[in-house]
Amino acid sequence: MKVLFVCLGNICRSPMAEAIFNHKIQKLNLQHLISADSCGTGNYHIGSQPDPRTIKTAEKNGVEIWHQARQLTTADLEKFDYLFAMDQQNLKNILRLPDADKYAQKIKLMREYDPQGPGDVPDPYYGTLHDFQYVFEMLDRSLDEFISTEIKL
Repeated sequence: MKVLFVCLGNICRSPMAEAIFNHKIQKLNLQHLISADSCGTGNYHIGSQPDPRTIKTAEKNGVEIWHQARQLTTADLEKFDYLFAMDQQNLKNILRLPDADKYAQKIKLMREYDPQGPGDVPDPYYGTLHDFQYVFEMLDRSLDEFISTEIKL
């Protein structure tokens, strides 16, 4: 199984989701069966490392993070089994890709799996470390639910 997390610039939300997911998959010893990546719909930060606050928040929560920002491509639609958009705007951008309608069943909002309810994962970029922690917790519980619901152990 291959999972892709998508946000705008690929330096805050999606690399954090990728790192949390990979951490959980490693703890389950499933890394040989399941992999994840992340990207952005925009081209603002291609080649950049995650935002320092993303790294700090992940490390504070015991999650290692390594990532280099990249932009979403049409090929990603076929390559991945699940594509998780962090918000409605990113979802719309994904669905604008050529032939996206053929893959619509595997394109979802990340918080479709949030036990506290659906909605957008807010972009913490202009916020504080508290905002990054809030996003971490939201992603953490959503990914727990995704794993327990969709990954047959």
